[in-house]
Amino acid sequence: FYNTLGTCTFQQSIDSRAEEVHGFPSQLMTDLDVQLPSRIDPLAEELGTSHSKEDAGDTEQAGYVHVRVQQRNGRKSLTTVQGLKAKFDYNKVLKALKKEFCCNGTVVDDPEQGQVIQLQGDQRKNVQDFLLKEKLVKKDQIKIHGF
Repeated sequence: FYNTLGTCTFQQSIDSRAEEVHGFPSQLMTDLDVQLPSRIDPLAEELGTSHSKEDAGDTEQAGYVHVRVQQRNGRKSLTTVQGLKAKFDYNKVLKALKKEFCCNGTVVDDPEQGQVIQLQGDQRKNVQDFLLKEKLVKKDQIKIHGF
């Protein structure tokens, strides 16, 4: 559909096409209210709770230490450790982990999850063995996530 300048107006083409196909104006089709889900927590079923900003320290209260792996680009991956008790010095734990596994890492202060240890590479099994060997957590308190 072309206007007087010879250019096509997209809305006019949508309007006429909707009338041809459906028999009613496209105003009815474009004015629909679409509601997207606000926040979906994939671990809500597993933990039996839904997370919100009020229960940011939920992982510490539940006593679980979550060890996850995240795929970066290509073969690169990132291991995150979250939920260690606040009495531990995260920087000392990180230093020991880096020295033990010969990898780099950092402590990230997240507003929702609190302090999170990030390590380069897939170190899930190594982190689990280290936490058990140093008696920082018990075996039933560790949850390993990822592919």
